[in-house]
Amino acid sequence: MIERIAATGISGFAARHSHALAAVVWISAIGALVTVAPDGISRWLGLSVEAQTSRPTAGLPDFPDMVERVKPAVVGIRAQTEEGTVGGPSTGRERPPSDRFFGGPKDRQDTPQGPTPQRPRRATAQGSGFFISADGYIVTANHVIENAKSIEIKTDDQKNRTAKLIGADSASDLALLKVDAEQEFPFVRLAERSPRIGEWVLAVGNPFGLGGTVTAGIVSARARDLKTGAYNDFIQIDAPVNQGNSGGPTFNVQGEVIGVNNAIFSPTGGSIGIGFAIPADTVKAVVAQLKGNGSVTRGWIGIRIQAVTEDIAQRFGGKEARGALVVEPQPDSPAAQAGLAAGDIITSLNGAPVKDDREFMRTVAELPPGTAVALGIVRKGQEQTITLTLGALPKQRGEVPPAGHQ
Repeated sequence: MIERIAATGISGFAARHSHALAAVVWISAIGALVTVAPDGISRWLGLSVEAQTSRPTAGLPDFPDMVERVKPAVVGIRAQTEEGTVGGPSTGRERPPSDRFFGGPKDRQDTPQGPTPQRPRRATAQGSGFFISADGYIVTANHVIENAKSIEIKTDDQKNRTAKLIGADSASDLALLKVDAEQEFPFVRLAERSPRIGEWVLAVGNPFGLGGTVTAGIVSARARDLKTGAYNDFIQIDAPVNQGNSGGPTFNVQGEVIGVNNAIFSPTGGSIGIGFAIPADTVKAVVAQLKGNGSVTRGWIGIRIQAVTEDIAQRFGGKEARGALVVEPQPDSPAAQAGLAAGDIITSLNGAPVKDDREFMRTVAELPPGTAVALGIVRKGQEQTITLTLGALPKQRGEVPPAGHQ
């Protein structure tokens, strides 16, 4: 079960979903804080405090110095929303802005006496973000500020400022904000290289609205598919992140942002050491377009595709279980105009091998519309090359593009 939680005022969520074995939870702020005394942890582990502190720390990163450098660039975010209407005071509930992902009050609630008076839905979403430039640009998660009427940030020096939305992209779940002030802000840079599995990472954010919280761990895995859209390719980390960390950064030991915290996998809604971050490469590409245009335009071919299995490769003449099978070209799309047909196996894009359908979709989406591309295909066992010009991915208002469509 996949859940998005982007607002306070929904403390009943855990109770309503106590039957769930596990959930992917978008990490915006709700919940409670639990503290455990260090000596209690020591007894549980069967270790004395002396035994713990005497362990060698050679080779560990110098987190304190790194935190001093990067923490001032991280902000807490509060987004006030007003979305549609709900029933009047008799409902006694406020609707969080993203409750469509797990249900919530209906737009109208009728009583035996007739429909109740209507009023605007209001809620406050809390999350995290970080400055990427001295002139006040901030990256965060789209679901933190979605449908926001006003956005306020709190900087590390505890000052509150109003931020304006520059642009948002639901497909990648990223947003770009801007704070205008006659000063320069501390900022951090996006990493130039992808992290390796096992690398140390440090997350900074605003869990449960506490602000300025730092946690450490490692990269647990890469290229995770959470089935939340066609372009997701998450980094998995075990640095504890919780509701309210959404939109905040995860750093490598050089103090560069490797990803934007976005989701957790949890049976309880709290961290169990399985978190997910949007990779820095994706952030760079999306933010560049948001800053320049306020929106994101993606390349589009117009086909429905799926991964190539051993059975599919044998059936359609492929040499190996690699590439993307064309299930159906859409009418009047670049694919249809170029002659792509159901049953074709796409094996390369501009000479580069295609691993699978998801890699192909992401690669095409990163190219601007109007780009000419050469597709290597296998049709009935014969290799061919088809050239076409990419169109622009049609905007699906309020929806994330489904997996399997490009």
